Amino acid sequence: MTQIEDASRDHRVDPDSFAGGYFRNAVYRHWDPYEDVPGELLEADRRKLVESDMDEAAFDSLRGTLALFGAGEEAVTEDLAPLAIVLEDVNDQLFISSQLYEEAKHTQFFDRYWREVIDPVAEERGFEVTRPTDQRYFNDDYVALFEKNEAAMERLLTDDTPETRAQAYCHYHLTVESVLAQTGYYGLQASYSPTGPEMLGDAEFVHLEGLIEGITYIRSDEGRHVGFGMQKVRDLIQDGDVDPDVVQTTLQELMGHVAGAVQSDEMTVEAAPLVEYAQEKIARRIEILTEAEAELPPVEELVKIEGADDATAD
Repeated sequence: MTQIEDASRDHRVDPDSFAGGYFRNAVYRHWDPYEDVPGELLEADRRKLVESDMDEAAFDSLRGTLALFGAGEEAVTEDLAPLAIVLEDVNDQLFISSQLYEEAKHTQFFDRYWREVIDPVAEERGFEVTRPTDQRYFNDDYVALFEKNEAAMERLLTDDTPETRAQAYCHYHLTVESVLAQTGYYGLQASYSPTGPEMLGDAEFVHLEGLIEGITYIRSDEGRHVGFGMQKVRDLIQDGDVDPDVVQTTLQELMGHVAGAVQSDEMTVEAAPLVEYAQEKIARRIEILTEAEAELPPVEELVKIEGADDATAD
């Protein structure tokens, strides 16, 4: 009879652990990218864009921003697997399995929005129909950031140390998920929601309720993703396994690519406020990670869009 080699498996799942609690939160907040964002909202977005006075250049700017998000979600879905392989604790493994699933859902939402809103609008307005993978939408800093993220994750398979884990979390959870994505959402919220931050002056944008509904659900997932990575890096620092300078240097080096990515010609809003927002985010993340007295904020606070009057999806 085959014996189970690991005799410690009795009640290894701990729902009260940090990762276990985040996994339970993921189950509680489950949403369907096809059902929970009603087709009526996407149809309304399509109609507003068709009837708007947005010219082709402005529409292509919106389209480019969504291409950046869609490609980013697809990339992080592909790149997370090495972390799932090297993590030993079953509670961590449970959480990462939920994160992989959620990244795939985010990819589906942006693909759905492109198919049901973006392409039909282009066709009806007589604009060029483009694919979300068109290379015109991805500048060098964006590409470099995701290439470095992939390399940092894959390094875990051959050189799994506390330092390489911290660097992987810095690339994936703290830069791509926490700073780049949140800065992009800040711009979308400002541009296409009446409750967005007041950073655009008198600029007029179309209010796209379907798009904002989708990214609100996505942000509710990413609060957990960011929190998980921050807690892991914080533990590595506080336990003395990783020098905080390694974390600070890694994040600051990646910030250059974030700044370059958000200054892409495809972004829908002025670059300067986005760069300032990203810099403030990274400074706050470093403070929480490196100061012993600092506390990790609640999930909702980690993805709060400052200045926006909206509630994270329940």
